Formats: sequence, structure tokens, C-alpha cells
Amino acid sequence: MPAPVLSGPQYLREGLKLVLSPGLRLFVLLPLAINLVLFVGLIYLAGHQFSLWVDTLMPSLPEWLSFLSYILWPLFVVLVVLMVFFSFTLLANIIAAPFNGFLAEKVEVVVRGTDDFPAFSWGELIAMVPRTFAREMRKLGYFLPRAIGLFILSFIPVVNIIAAPLWLLFGVWMMAIQYIDYPADNHKLGWNEMLAWLRQKRWQSMSFGGSVYLVLLIPVVNILMMPAAVAGATLFWVRERGAENLVTQN
Repeated sequence: MPAPVLSGPQYLREGLKLVLSPGLRLFVLLPLAINLVLFVGLIYLAGHQFSLWVDTLMPSLPEWLSFLSYILWPLFVVLVVLMVFFSFTLLANIIAAPFNGFLAEKVEVVVRGTDDFPAFSWGELIAMVPRTFAREMRKLGYFLPRAIGLFILSFIPVVNIIAAPLWLLFGVWMMAIQYIDYPADNHKLGWNEMLAWLRQKRWQSMSFGGSVYLVLLIPVVNILMMPAAVAGATLFWVRERGAENLVTQN
């Protein structure tokens, strides 16, 4: 049955239960270790540079408008947090992509109850690296021009006030793309076809992406929730594609 429009939290919750189950823990530990190292490094960097980044992005206001700085400062704090979050998520997913792709395979096996994928081997995992890396570069090619546009917008006085909400909406959409792409890629669905499918499920996708976005903003929790997001996205894929196939057959 197709997912309800606001099914994102449910999928993420079910995904968390799956990755904590004994049969899948092995495929979660290595991506978790990678994410932990990256997270600690990025938090260290952000802790030393955060104030400088906020001050750099804040527009210079004339003295008679100085009172606005108390209103604008929280917006630009949010903007920097979103940018740091994007950087961490992007880098972590590029490095962990083969493991996430493999985790999506194993989650699908558990959900469907049938195994159409090759048995686990380090050779198979290594063989996935070129394909998953190429797919991550495709995501990067989609992300960068839009992120650069938003980044430039952040420096334009007055207009830059809308930069934070636009980053938020874009971030939610990118979270849906980032994680639902793993099961889609496992089934050899092309990039453009995957985007078209997500647009058909726009509200369901944004619900899932928004849920992932919110939990990944929580320090420490976000490390565990990345594999949960992979599992939740795989559930989304299996149920939505399965429902479509039933409709087609009927």
C-alpha cells in the first residue's frame, strides 16, 4: 500500500529498529565508525571557527539600523549550522557510500524475505566502490551549483534574509535524494529516472527528507541515524515501488 503523505517519521523509526536488529548490526558498525571520526573532526573545526564564519556572513549595517543585528544574528547562526551540517553529511556519505549501498541491500532482503543479491564478501563490497562513488559524484554535481547559488545569495544584503529558509527546503529535498538513491541505485534506476520518481512522490519524499534532516541536526544522535536513514529509505522504496508494481499488474 502506498505510503501516507506524512510517512517520513514512521519510516525513519522503522529503519532505526531494523539497523539495531542482530542481523544488520555488522553492516552498520563500520559506517558508524567512519561517521564518528568525521563528526569529531568537523565539530572541532566548527568550534574554533564558528564565530568567525557568522561574523563574515553577517551583513554590515549602518549605525541607525544596528538594532536589527539582534534579529539577524540568530538567522545567520542557523545558516552556518546548516552549512556545517551539509558539509558533514556530504563528506560522510561520500566515504560511506559503498557501505550504505550494501546496507540498503541487506535491509531489502530482511523486508522482502527474499535474497536476490550476491552473498556478502569483501570482494563484492570493493566492487561496489566505483559505482557508488560515481553516483555520489552525480549527487555532488546536482548539489554544488544549487548550493553555490544559495551561498552567493547569503552575501547579498537584504535578500540574504531568505537564505536560511531556502537552505532548509533544499536540505530537506537533498536528504530525500541522498538516502532513497541507495536502494534506487541497487536496482540500477538511472539518476534522472530516480529524480522523476521522487518528484512524483514529492510530499512523501519531503516528509522523509525532513524527518532525516531534523534528526541529523542533533549532535551524537546523527551518527546513529545515518544508517537508520538508509534503512528507512529502503523501506520507503520497497513499499512504494511494490505498490506501483501491483497497480501496474492489475
